[in-house]
Amino acid sequence: MKRVLVIGSPGAGKSTFSKKLAKITGLPLCHLDLVWYDEEAKQLSRDEFDVRLAEILKGDEWILDGNYQRTMEMRVKRCDTVILLEYPLEVCLAGLRERVGRKRDDFRWVDKEVDPELMQKAIDFSRDKLPRTYELMKKYPNKNFIVFKTRDEAESYLKGLARWGWL
Repeated sequence: MKRVLVIGSPGAGKSTFSKKLAKITGLPLCHLDLVWYDEEAKQLSRDEFDVRLAEILKGDEWILDGNYQRTMEMRVKRCDTVILLEYPLEVCLAGLRERVGRKRDDFRWVDKEVDPELMQKAIDFSRDKLPRTYELMKKYPNKNFIVFKTRDEAESYLKGLARWGWL
């Protein structure tokens, strides 16, 4: 496990999980939201994002957190491990509500309210994004795909890595 993608619905806790994974493994962490948005919280062009992403993917070790479905296959081709946080919708919606008003190091702003567009993406995630994710799992059987259905499963995994070593 040297090049890891952490993906899942908005509100699933990808960034939180990724930070814990990075602390345990020592792998460098990159939040794709920090790549997609500049210092003024404005979106980059797709071309500029793709150039920055390609540079990150050249690295030998990394954890990337974020969906960005358009670039998913490019990232899956380069990674060795994909961790999917496939949590129930209620968990993800609660995660979106919990981030309101909280300063985070994986975002360039503080949400003042739940973003309705992000909430809709969470609602649509199972229908719109999961099928493509599972297609990629089948297309790239040499990748290590790990799916967690609950936060407890994910936490147990992290505790196991910390306790027994991750290599």
